[in-house]
Amino acid sequence: MPRLRIEQVGDATLEDWRHVHNVIIPSDPLSADEVRERAGRNHLEVAYLGDELVGCTTVRPPVGGSATSTVIVRVLPAHRRNGYGGELYEREMAHARTSGARTIETVVLASNVDGLRFALSHGFVEVSRHLPPDDDDPFITLRLQ
Repeated sequence: MPRLRIEQVGDATLEDWRHVHNVIIPSDPLSADEVRERAGRNHLEVAYLGDELVGCTTVRPPVGGSATSTVIVRVLPAHRRNGYGGELYEREMAHARTSGARTIETVVLASNVDGLRFALSHGFVEVSRHLPPDDDDPFITLRLQ
Protein backbone atom coordinates (compact mmCIF):
# COMPACT_ATOMS: atom_id res chain seq x y z
CA MET A 1 0.00 0.00 0.00
CA PRO A 2 1.40 3.44 -0.90
CA ARG A 3 2.53 5.57 1.99
CA LEU A 4 1.88 8.82 0.18
CA ARG A 5 -1.37 10.45 -0.84
CA ILE A 6 -0.85 11.56 -4.42
CA GLU A 7 -3.15 13.97 -6.25
CA GLN A 8 -3.17 15.28 -9.79
CA VAL A 9 -2.67 19.03 -10.00
CA GLY A 10 -5.90 21.00 -10.06
CA ASP A 11 -7.15 24.21 -8.50
CA ALA A 12 -6.74 22.86 -4.95
CA THR A 13 -3.17 21.57 -5.43
CA LEU A 14 -1.66 23.98 -7.96
CA GLU A 15 0.00 26.20 -5.35
CA ASP A 16 1.52 23.19 -3.57
CA TRP A 17 3.05 21.91 -6.83
CA ARG A 18 4.36 25.41 -7.57
CA HIS A 19 5.84 25.71 -4.08
CA VAL A 20 7.82 22.46 -4.38
CA HIS A 21 9.04 23.37 -7.87
CA ASN A 22 10.16 26.83 -6.79
CA VAL A 23 11.95 25.56 -3.66
CA ILE A 24 13.90 22.95 -5.64
CA ILE A 25 14.47 25.11 -8.73
CA PRO A 26 14.89 28.62 -7.28
CA SER A 27 16.67 29.88 -10.39
CA ASP A 28 13.55 29.24 -12.54
CA PRO A 29 10.49 30.06 -10.41
CA LEU A 30 7.09 29.52 -12.00
CA SER A 31 3.95 31.61 -11.67
CA ALA A 32 0.53 30.05 -11.10
CA ASP A 33 -0.35 30.74 -14.75
CA GLU A 34 2.79 28.92 -15.92
CA VAL A 35 1.88 25.90 -13.77
CA ARG A 36 -1.66 25.90 -15.21
CA GLU A 37 -0.18 25.92 -18.73
CA ARG A 38 2.15 23.01 -17.88
CA ALA A 39 -0.73 21.07 -16.34
CA GLY A 40 -2.54 21.36 -19.67
CA ARG A 41 0.22 19.55 -21.57
CA ASN A 42 1.94 17.44 -18.89
CA HIS A 43 0.90 15.08 -16.11
CA LEU A 44 1.56 16.92 -12.82
CA GLU A 45 1.04 15.41 -9.39
CA VAL A 46 1.57 16.47 -5.77
CA ALA A 47 2.49 14.10 -2.93
CA TYR A 48 1.50 14.36 0.74
CA LEU A 49 2.29 12.39 3.86
CA GLY A 50 -1.02 12.83 5.64
CA ASP A 51 -1.60 16.55 5.08
CA GLU A 52 2.10 17.44 4.90
CA LEU A 53 3.47 18.39 1.49
CA VAL A 54 6.32 16.07 0.47
CA GLY A 55 6.98 16.63 -3.23
CA CYS A 56 5.70 16.91 -6.76
CA THR A 57 6.17 15.21 -10.10
CA THR A 58 6.05 15.98 -13.80
CA VAL A 59 5.66 13.55 -16.67
CA ARG A 60 6.07 15.07 -20.11
CA PRO A 61 4.51 12.62 -22.56
CA PRO A 62 6.05 11.77 -25.93
CA VAL A 63 5.12 14.35 -28.57
CA GLY A 64 5.02 14.11 -32.33
CA GLY A 65 7.08 11.20 -33.58
CA SER A 66 9.15 11.06 -30.41
CA ALA A 67 8.93 8.09 -28.10
CA THR A 68 10.74 10.03 -25.34
CA SER A 69 9.03 10.97 -22.10
CA THR A 70 10.54 13.13 -19.38
CA VAL A 71 9.94 12.04 -15.78
CA ILE A 72 10.82 14.50 -13.02
CA VAL A 73 10.45 13.75 -9.30
CA ARG A 74 10.99 16.50 -6.74
CA VAL A 75 11.07 15.81 -3.00
CA LEU A 76 11.42 18.62 -0.48
CA PRO A 77 14.74 18.43 1.39
CA ALA A 78 13.12 17.66 4.77
CA HIS A 79 11.54 14.51 3.31
CA ARG A 80 14.47 13.06 1.37
CA ARG A 81 16.01 9.66 2.11
CA ASN A 82 12.74 8.17 3.34
CA GLY A 83 11.81 6.26 0.19
CA TYR A 84 9.32 8.86 -1.06
CA GLY A 85 11.36 9.64 -4.17
CA GLY A 86 11.45 5.96 -5.07
CA GLU A 87 7.70 5.61 -4.55
CA LEU A 88 7.01 8.62 -6.77
CA TYR A 89 9.56 7.50 -9.35
CA GLU A 90 7.95 4.06 -9.77
CA ARG A 91 4.49 5.61 -10.10
CA GLU A 92 5.55 8.18 -12.69
CA MET A 93 7.65 5.67 -14.67
CA ALA A 94 4.53 3.51 -15.02
CA HIS A 95 2.59 6.55 -16.18
CA ALA A 96 5.26 7.42 -18.75
CA ARG A 97 5.32 3.91 -20.13
CA THR A 98 1.52 3.79 -20.51
CA SER A 99 1.77 7.02 -22.52
CA GLY A 100 3.90 5.20 -25.11
CA ALA A 101 7.38 6.18 -23.98
CA ARG A 102 10.23 3.92 -25.03
CA THR A 103 12.95 6.32 -23.88
CA ILE A 104 12.87 8.05 -20.50
CA GLU A 105 14.74 11.22 -19.64
CA THR A 106 14.88 13.44 -16.60
CA VAL A 107 16.14 16.96 -15.97
CA VAL A 108 17.94 18.00 -12.78
CA LEU A 109 19.42 21.32 -11.75
CA ALA A 110 23.18 20.84 -11.36
CA SER A 111 23.16 22.29 -7.84
CA ASN A 112 20.59 19.68 -6.76
CA VAL A 113 23.17 17.14 -5.60
CA ASP A 114 20.56 14.86 -4.03
CA GLY A 115 18.50 14.86 -7.24
CA LEU A 116 21.54 14.02 -9.35
CA ARG A 117 22.55 11.23 -6.99
CA PHE A 118 19.01 9.82 -7.15
CA ALA A 119 18.92 9.90 -10.97
CA LEU A 120 22.35 8.30 -11.33
CA SER A 121 21.48 5.58 -8.80
CA HIS A 122 18.40 4.73 -10.88
CA GLY A 123 20.40 4.17 -14.07
CA PHE A 124 20.26 7.60 -15.71
CA VAL A 125 23.33 8.99 -17.46
CA GLU A 126 24.03 12.57 -18.44
CA VAL A 127 23.39 13.41 -22.10
CA SER A 128 23.49 17.22 -22.12
CA ARG A 129 23.63 20.45 -20.12
CA HIS A 130 21.74 23.65 -20.72
CA LEU A 131 22.75 26.94 -19.12
CA PRO A 132 19.88 29.44 -19.10
CA PRO A 133 20.77 33.06 -19.92
CA ASP A 134 21.98 35.05 -16.93
CA ASP A 135 22.42 31.93 -14.82
CA ASP A 136 25.40 29.85 -13.71
CA ASP A 137 23.53 26.71 -12.61
CA PRO A 138 22.92 24.44 -15.60
CA PHE A 139 20.04 22.04 -16.11
CA ILE A 140 21.33 18.52 -16.74
CA THR A 141 19.38 16.19 -19.01
CA LEU A 142 19.88 12.53 -18.17
CA ARG A 143 18.63 9.47 -20.07
CA LEU A 144 17.72 6.11 -18.59
CA GLN A 145 20.08 3.42 -19.90
